[in-house]
Amino acid sequence: MRDPYQVLGVSPSATDEEIKQVYRNLAKKYHPDKYANSPLAESASEKMKEINEAYDRILDERKRAKSQGQSYSSYHNNRSRFEEIRQMINNGYFNEAEQRLSSVPSNERDAEWFYLMGVIVYGKGWLEEAYNYFQTACRMDPDNMEYRSIFNKVQQQRSGVQGGYNTTGSVQSYDGCCDPDCCEICACLMCSDCLCRGCR
Repeated sequence: MRDPYQVLGVSPSATDEEIKQVYRNLAKKYHPDKYANSPLAESASEKMKEINEAYDRILDERKRAKSQGQSYSSYHNNRSRFEEIRQMINNGYFNEAEQRLSSVPSNERDAEWFYLMGVIVYGKGWLEEAYNYFQTACRMDPDNMEYRSIFNKVQQQRSGVQGGYNTTGSVQSYDGCCDPDCCEICACLMCSDCLCRGCR
């Protein structure tokens, strides 16, 4: 998805009221009712959908920023440089996400790169590879709790605390998939892992 601020045509430093006013103006401009029986009806509907999604996303980001005591602009500027790849993973587009990550030059592969690659291969069931990626991410950024949380999960699986897995990479029984301490990506993957195992 495009940057929501670009979709609305506003700055990340804009106030809530400014954002709301811009949204209202765009909603009036592209409201489907204005284009009834028009050849532009479908385009207007798509544009309205994009505007609504962007506005909802900005509201969600700002709520999170407030809960973390950050300013809107600093939250926006400090977001992950892999934001789009995280969205792909959350939506289940592992192959596309992997292709994007693989195109990152070796000298630009930071802790987050290894973490996200670990998430992708974990989602594919390649658990030993995932362990290695998570281990590298934690070594590069040892204080990051997002990385540490999923790494600890995989460590517990390997040791049999949560069922474990064998050296062939196939998952054995695994309980408690949706730990609230895990990030959204990890929670989704762990839940998918639990569901997929029931189909094997």
